[in-house]
Amino acid sequence: MRSLASAAAPTKKRLGFFSRLLDDAPAAERYRLVAEQIAHAEAFGFDSAWVAQHHFHEAEGGLPSPFVFLAHVAARTRRIRLGTGVVTLPLENAVRVAEDAVVFDLLSGGRLEFGVGTGGTPSSFTAFGLSSEARAEVFARHLALVRDAWAGRPLPGGDQLYPSSPQLLDRVWQATFSEGGGIRAGEAGDGLMLSRTQPRPGAAPRASLAELQDPIIDAYLERLPAGRAPRIMGSRSVFVADDRAEALRLAERGLRRSVARFGDPSRPGADASLQELIAGYDVHVGTVEDVIASLSADRVLDRVTDIVFQVHSVDPPHPLILRSIELIATRVAPALGWSRQEPSPAVNNPTQPLAA
Repeated sequence: MRSLASAAAPTKKRLGFFSRLLDDAPAAERYRLVAEQIAHAEAFGFDSAWVAQHHFHEAEGGLPSPFVFLAHVAARTRRIRLGTGVVTLPLENAVRVAEDAVVFDLLSGGRLEFGVGTGGTPSSFTAFGLSSEARAEVFARHLALVRDAWAGRPLPGGDQLYPSSPQLLDRVWQATFSEGGGIRAGEAGDGLMLSRTQPRPGAAPRASLAELQDPIIDAYLERLPAGRAPRIMGSRSVFVADDRAEALRLAERGLRRSVARFGDPSRPGADASLQELIAGYDVHVGTVEDVIASLSADRVLDRVTDIVFQVHSVDPPHPLILRSIELIATRVAPALGWSRQEPSPAVNNPTQPLAA
């Protein structure tokens, strides 16, 4: 274990772009647009890009096969690290995930960051012939099998993965909403992935995101092995525009649409004002000055090593996503402690993880 004081986040942060591939377009066009957004993020110096895996539900996410998509993106980028945010590991064959991850990592020049989670939607488990009630147990078993495969240890039956990839063991990230998940990630020495928002408990419906996530970070740092550098990702919903009125108009449209589809009893409802929705769903929206001010008030971001921005659930049109990426990289992120790094020969070295 380590003291929290000795595990403070470094002052130099890394900057990421995240997408659930929700652009208002057919699937093939969604893939094209997000590939362009990631290439644009690389051009403006972003350190990483992350995509979510979602099965079946078009409105929740548009990508069931993240490694296939990321292989396409890797072919049109050079430096940016590419992450899964996350693979829903209980729904997958663990050995096949390990194989796909290794092949992708080799083809991309060692740029994979492997984020995993337990999954959420119960009906997705049913379609795979599984039960969501056992997902935590299945997750733990599958992640252990992935680690064994990458390390070159014998798998059930005696076979070993070819090619093995022990360097990937240092690039695992675990997503969680809970202190228990923080403990699990810390004990494993993995990275910790914090969500852009999360449900409020019934006893504290107006709790801030920091009040919910600070204890998770504390639990993670307390269990992180001595000598292991923390990797803490803070994902946030951010849409930056040149015009405040336009940004708020798009935010209102997107947030009300999201509330209508996925109403959460712990959050503001359909009759709430726009400002109540922005606060209740932890969205940072407006001009550069607006967004810097709201993000600066988020104390969790002082503790993370990686700040990752997404436009969900505002979901503006593609050209405005590109502009938001530009404004984040040139003005917002530098105000939060990020500085652009020039590429070096070690960037694509498979032995150099994102946050070693």
